[in-house]
Amino acid sequence: MTAPEGPLVIGVDSSTQSTKVLVVDAATGEVLARGQAPHTVSPGDRRESDPEEWWQALSTAVARCGKIAGEAAAVSVAGQQHGLVTLDADGRPVRPALLWNDVRSAPQRDRLLADLGGPQAWARRVGSVPAPAFTVTKWAWLRENEPEAARETAAVRLPHDFLTERLTGQAGTDRGDASGTGWWSSHTGSYDEEILSLAALDPALLPPVHRAGEAAGTVAKTDGGFLTPGTLVATGTGDNMAAALGLGLLPGQPVLSLGTSGTVYAVSDRSPADPSGTVAGFADAGSGWLPLACTLNCTLAVDRLAALLSRDREDVEAGGRVTALPFLDGERTPDLPYATGLLTGLQQATTGGQVLQAAYDGAVFALLRALDLVLGQAGDDASEAPLLLIGGGAKGVAWRETVRRLSGRAVQVPRAEELVALGAAAQAAGLLLGEDPAAVARRWKTADGPAYEPVERDEAALTRLSATLEGARTLLDMRH
Repeated sequence: MTAPEGPLVIGVDSSTQSTKVLVVDAATGEVLARGQAPHTVSPGDRRESDPEEWWQALSTAVARCGKIAGEAAAVSVAGQQHGLVTLDADGRPVRPALLWNDVRSAPQRDRLLADLGGPQAWARRVGSVPAPAFTVTKWAWLRENEPEAARETAAVRLPHDFLTERLTGQAGTDRGDASGTGWWSSHTGSYDEEILSLAALDPALLPPVHRAGEAAGTVAKTDGGFLTPGTLVATGTGDNMAAALGLGLLPGQPVLSLGTSGTVYAVSDRSPADPSGTVAGFADAGSGWLPLACTLNCTLAVDRLAALLSRDREDVEAGGRVTALPFLDGERTPDLPYATGLLTGLQQATTGGQVLQAAYDGAVFALLRALDLVLGQAGDDASEAPLLLIGGGAKGVAWRETVRRLSGRAVQVPRAEELVALGAAAQAAGLLLGEDPAAVARRWKTADGPAYEPVERDEAALTRLSATLEGARTLLDMRH
């Protein structure tokens, strides 16, 4: 390993399944060390994790980077969005965190939606029509179903807030992650007191929102001294905002992220407000916006279908008329929180490989339907730009070829991995060097990678999927 050219920074990605840590040369973007530690997520219809386990995973992942982590001059934490972390008066979790993909709060979402005056009112106030993934619905669920836990709560945090506060000893969040709560107003840039009142959430329980480029503090004494006290700590942000930073996105560059959730987004200078609820009008980690559409069922759902079929995830076959909508955990886009998976069009000649390909098609179809709306909200012409394909699924041939066939667009797959952690590192580097974090990432050339030409779009498959979705909406929206 060559000697670093610049100061060292640490980027953290605290995701649903694990914590990943990168030690990065701030001058070149070279990753000098990496570490990872797993998280535990509860099974069944609950999607919960213990925040203390995130803290221990952070310590373990940093330790696995070796002594070089202690040389870092700045650190930033990016975390899974929307999760509800409730802390007692001593800063300890009252209960496990309710994660973004826990959709038990669908009834509370419906009530909150009506109480404020419907989807248009929500889109106008907060830039988004809240889905059951949004934090405000989870707090309402907690108050109704676990009132003692709600009464014991002295502070409400998002996952990245919790970790940043543990590092610094100071409460704080950023506008990007706050914009996914449902109680931060994109119109005013502050917490919406009427929405907090509807949710019966005392604003005193919430952290202050730091400005872009502002430090959250410095590292206080950590358990076991896994980070050097006095190290500068950036505000951090949500995982989608960090990934956008990690790519150094400019307006007009669409992204499709294939992970546990599937996501389509672009950066914009225009504040989005989609009353249909398809596009979330998030703020980015700077001073702009990140119109985004997210599905709950992506790589995990397709892998589950592959396991049921006893096939490798790449073992797909073309042909046949089978159609799948793999909405195994309810769905966010389209808005079908009570949905379960649907399979139709089976024939005697249908093969397992065709069923698996249908699952890929259904997952990608749900994202591509939202792509035009995302770009419409962004207000930028992206017709000639390649679709940047990121996330774990981007490494898979079946995922890449399904995106090409159903989108008809050119695809580029950045070589850089762990873009959320890289985006956090770029934020830390920007704070340390006084630069725009996105410009730092562009200097690091994080979006460079192989490009694939467009192929003819599979209109027959798209027509079949559209007809299946529209015809089955009543069935998919039934409470089971």
